[in-house]
Amino acid sequence: MEEQSISVEAEAAQASASTPKRGETPRQQIRKAKANGRRQFSAEDKIRIVMEGIRGDEPVSVICRREAVHTTVYYKWLKDFMEAGKRRLRGDVQREAGRQEVTGLREENARLKQLVAEYALDVMALKKSLLAES
Repeated sequence: MEEQSISVEAEAAQASASTPKRGETPRQQIRKAKANGRRQFSAEDKIRIVMEGIRGDEPVSVICRREAVHTTVYYKWLKDFMEAGKRRLRGDVQREAGRQEVTGLREENARLKQLVAEYALDVMALKKSLLAES
């Protein structure tokens, strides 16, 4: 009995969230509906789904239906997966840097700029001293 009351409350909350509010334009209602309908897949989920399709145990249409993914989205993921594999096999190991790595590179860049500035000042001072001596 308790489970039913929870699900009824959840359905009521969902219904109130999806009903249009006064003053909402149709465009806002459409955006809200699309945002509620979109599903975010993690990289691991995408890889798992693509690998199931590659294995061929089940047709792609069945996998897509089970995972609630449109077949065009599946084939886009497959293309991205294969392109990444080709780049990796060619020896291209470029990847996106993480936040820590970017911070470290910025700090190193600042240190190197400081060193270059100090050496430039030393060179200018030496040049001035040589010109003063002659």
